[in-house]
Amino acid sequence: MKYASPYTPGAGAMPSYLAGRGELLENTEKALQALAKGYPQKSVVYYGLRGVGKTVLLNAIEEQAEELDILYTHIEIAEKKSFIVQIANSSKKMIHQMSVIESAKDFGKKALGILQAFQITYNPEEQTFTGGMTEPSAYVTTGVLADDLTEIFVTMGRTAVKANKSVCFFIDEIQYMNSKEMEALLNALHRVNQLRLPITVFGAGLPKILRILGEVKSYSERLFKYITVAKLSDEDAEKAIIEPAKELDITYTEDAVNAIKKQSEGYPYFIQELCDTVWEYTDKEVIEQEDVKRVIPTFETNLDVGFFRIRYDRCTKKEHDFLFAMVKCGELPCTISNVAQILGKSVNAISPTRAQLISKGMIFSTGHGEIDFTVPQFDLFLKRMNPDLRIEK
Repeated sequence: MKYASPYTPGAGAMPSYLAGRGELLENTEKALQALAKGYPQKSVVYYGLRGVGKTVLLNAIEEQAEELDILYTHIEIAEKKSFIVQIANSSKKMIHQMSVIESAKDFGKKALGILQAFQITYNPEEQTFTGGMTEPSAYVTTGVLADDLTEIFVTMGRTAVKANKSVCFFIDEIQYMNSKEMEALLNALHRVNQLRLPITVFGAGLPKILRILGEVKSYSERLFKYITVAKLSDEDAEKAIIEPAKELDITYTEDAVNAIKKQSEGYPYFIQELCDTVWEYTDKEVIEQEDVKRVIPTFETNLDVGFFRIRYDRCTKKEHDFLFAMVKCGELPCTISNVAQILGKSVNAISPTRAQLISKGMIFSTGHGEIDFTVPQFDLFLKRMNPDLRIEK
């Protein structure tokens, strides 16, 4: 193609045309407008499978916050990265921005003093972080993570009120927070809600986040709005395919669009990846069905290398066998009892492997005794990896 591709298959990359999220963004804009005027808003958690565009959605909401002059920060949580370190550093940055405002100087000074006293220690044996306040401190002396993070949030919220500002935390991959970190965040949010302070969280994570939040705090359902982010409808998928090319005077035949929708199953990431591949290997002003079919093997290879394989390689041999057994069940979601039967083991014997795969974000519970992959089309990848779905027992 004579033009550079208008499609963006990178992780979390903003597409040139964001399809199917208009209503969600209209709702967030209303909430952010109210927040900017000092009216606290309920925090939100977006949840869904990999590839549905949760990170893209967070990035779009950040742009709204930027336009409304709301102080915000983006945190992406990793399995072995301390959320407490990230939240402390982010809070420090925003408090410093507010502390230079004359009306907020006193509260800003106190908040910065609390953060300076905040201590992060690393346990190399358990590979965990713990947060608390060092001694002595002019402000707090608890040393309890939940209490100290709450104190930071409350003081930051009061600083925001004095500075006539509002604060947003955008937290991606929220399911990787450990239980202590999650409890501390919920504790802090609960308190700022009670005090009607202008601090809001927009989080995004895998479906298991609903269970995690409920287990950590029974009142978590009252702290957040839980919103599903799903694959695109046929109409929205068609727009995601057609609109980016339209500005460059490139069109698709109806059959070509249908072929892309069928192959991608409406998942935004797959649409971007496939359209980008079509674009790379086509030099026509009208893209036809045959152009799509011709590049599908290349598209699948790109997904295998850059999307599926990186997740597969994080798993152990025992976990691989569990994943292959899920595919051998023949239908997804599958039951844990069927997986156990295929592996020739008891349900109790494979339960630890199931828990490990859930913890790694590879699978999730869809109901009592049922599981599915968090990554769409992962079963197809496993079949390409191991056509016979051979399991070495």
